[in-house]
Amino acid sequence: MSKQTIVLVHGAYADSSSWNGSVDALQEAGHRVIAVANPLRGLESDGDYLRSVLETIDGPVVVAGHSYGGSVMSHAADGNPNVTALVYVASFLAEVGESLLELVEKFPGAQLGGAAVPTPYRTPDGSTETELTIDPERFPALFAGDVDPDVARRMAATQRPLALAAFTAPATRAAWRSIESWVLLAAQDLAVPAELVHFMTERADAHLVEVDASHAVTVSQPGAVTDLILTAAQATAR
Repeated sequence: MSKQTIVLVHGAYADSSSWNGSVDALQEAGHRVIAVANPLRGLESDGDYLRSVLETIDGPVVVAGHSYGGSVMSHAADGNPNVTALVYVASFLAEVGESLLELVEKFPGAQLGGAAVPTPYRTPDGSTETELTIDPERFPALFAGDVDPDVARRMAATQRPLALAAFTAPATRAAWRSIESWVLLAAQDLAVPAELVHFMTERADAHLVEVDASHAVTVSQPGAVTDLILTAAQATAR
């Protein structure tokens, strides 16, 4: 029996360094770890990119996605027989046809969108699209309320923008329907509120763990995140 490769997928307004607090412990547990650079340009294209990464990995795989990264993971892992478990960290378990915008409007409590700043950007074909960042002044309180203030300030400065189209596009795949899933609910989350997480978790018949943390739980509570990933890996080892 071989240890799974752990693939970590960051979400919007973040990068792969948001997983730094988990990497050492996952490697020390004997897993190969790959923290993927999520393009954040579109749900379908981001999912296709991650799918291509997963297809290069031999042997069993556990995929963990934070926030928007969970939606990308749901697309990419669907139909891949090597993926043994999915771990949704302060994330979305969208049904086919649902957009993230639709989900965050389903229940009260999501405040992050109110701080989103739209900016036009030029695509490779010359057209103009819109991308979103979080107002740096509001980022620490809304995204990373339990993170050290200096770290949160740097996170605000280094955030990567999300294309608006990725937030409004309907999901076309839902890997949680066929792959055993674990969910981490961050009780202080102002992006993916608790009522929404409970709704999605129950619908998916997934395993739920609750942590007293902000949306930036991978940074503020990496031990809890790591523990859940290892639980999923151990439960689906083969």
